[in-house]
Amino acid sequence: MKFAPNRLYVESYAKCPNCGILLYENPANEAPDTTQANGQIYCSAWCVTWEAEREERRREVAETGTRRNPAIVVEESSGNI
Repeated sequence: MKFAPNRLYVESYAKCPNCGILLYENPANEAPDTTQANGQIYCSAWCVTWEAEREERRREVAETGTRRNPAIVVEESSGNI
């Protein structure tokens, strides 16, 4: 969020393009992990990574028509229960 020079009103709002959290201009408690990527400012490196992985998942769905579920892992049984 960028305040006007006289600090009486907000001149523009800056949000993380991934999660939408407001990014303040020189805040007292500025997060040290603010990251710039793809010409945009993100609130953290995690948001940059997550957005890239989301785009990869979307491409995969567009190409195959199905999506994978990373939570489901198929393991070979050793025969011992």
